[in-house]
Amino acid sequence: MKKILGSSRAAIATTLFCLLLLWFHTMSLSMSSISRINNIIAATSSPTDTFNNNQETRVQIRTVASQQNHQLLPHGVLPMSYQFSCNRTYLRYDLCTIDGLTVLDPTTSTFFTMDPTSPVHVEKIRPYPRKYEDYIMGQIKELNLVSGPSSPQCTIRHESPAIVFSAGGYTGNLFHAFNDGLIPLFITASSFYPDGDFIIVVSEFHDWWQSKYAEILKVLSKHPIVALEKDNATHCFPSATLGLIVHGFMTIDPTLIPTSKTLMHFRDLLEKAYTQNPILPSPPLDPKPERRPRLVLTCRGNDVSSRRILNQDEVIQVMKEIGFDVIVFQPNRYTSLSEAYAMLNSSHVMVGVHGAALTHALFLRPRSVFMQVVPIGTEWAADAFYGRIAKGLNVNYLEYKIRVEESSLMEKYGKDNVLLKDPSAVQKKGWPTEIMDIYLKQQNVKLDLVRFRKSLKSAYLMAKKFMHKER
Repeated sequence: MKKILGSSRAAIATTLFCLLLLWFHTMSLSMSSISRINNIIAATSSPTDTFNNNQETRVQIRTVASQQNHQLLPHGVLPMSYQFSCNRTYLRYDLCTIDGLTVLDPTTSTFFTMDPTSPVHVEKIRPYPRKYEDYIMGQIKELNLVSGPSSPQCTIRHESPAIVFSAGGYTGNLFHAFNDGLIPLFITASSFYPDGDFIIVVSEFHDWWQSKYAEILKVLSKHPIVALEKDNATHCFPSATLGLIVHGFMTIDPTLIPTSKTLMHFRDLLEKAYTQNPILPSPPLDPKPERRPRLVLTCRGNDVSSRRILNQDEVIQVMKEIGFDVIVFQPNRYTSLSEAYAMLNSSHVMVGVHGAALTHALFLRPRSVFMQVVPIGTEWAADAFYGRIAKGLNVNYLEYKIRVEESSLMEKYGKDNVLLKDPSAVQKKGWPTEIMDIYLKQQNVKLDLVRFRKSLKSAYLMAKKFMHKER
């Protein structure tokens, strides 16, 4: 009996000793994990893979969910045992999802997720949807995703998931702010969080960006924005999506969104954003009982030397003769979008030369009229960038394609130069900077008033028809 008791005590002592060793080992691992993870992140930032032969810290790069499956990464189906997935198969963007508790350390731009059963795993992403442009992507800040046995402690806990993206790149340009930012954010939110309950987390945050697009951002998400560069607290989210989904230039494809959202739904969001505290539109300029259609002529600023209408005063006179009340709109980076929305939402026609200012066509009402003046060599961009806005919003769309005689390039290159006679042939091999600069930065237009008058008359008839329906 004494032997049995002695043996039992020895077994218990041995078990306690083993548990003590296991606890000590776990605590040691916990204390060193974050330091080791930081070393891995630093190592993966190097352009050369100096740790490729080190089996313990090897970064395993995975690509999941082929493009044929769907735009979305499947929730709850995680390859291997990693808690996040990255899809790098798309032309325009990368997309990573973390399906579980996500810890953000903004001081290192790192998103952690706990996975005690697997070795440390690191991925990186530049969350800006112009992946095909090496130059601009090289300027986008890289973010880290880490799955490992430990993570930093939470300072601030959120109950809503995060959508993470960059407000860097071309965001200072109005077209790119919508095309590469706000519309993709709407698509991504509609795809992952259709209830609208998510938190915007921004890398490369700018105060002016938040101020300019404040009304839209508040409608997209009710939560305060988390700005990586302005925060040093550790944030915890139930899950996170890094990167933005884009369907093409100024396009929302309802077949790629579970909720079948379209550009009209985005227009509804703009209406909600800018009519919560509406700025009353100005009264009609003409006091006569028979109202004249209101035409907004969008012009390039005085600080811009290209794509200007050289005979603008004469063009305005023709517009008035046809029967329009004309408002000259010359936006700049400080222009209030609330005021621009109020003006265009109460107008019947918008006319302008191809350029970022035409992004304001998003504020036009369905069945109103949009006429784009298309300089030589910008035909494809005119349709892809702004023609799609009109189609997506059910706006009557007209293009006035200028002739060689209406381009200022004729004086410099001669009317028989291939740049003017056959720009499509010049662009067959792409749109290199030196060619793009000729068409976009060297060209102004002098409109043929007789020919342009015919297009304006068509716009006038459409506008009167629209006015009749809005009574």
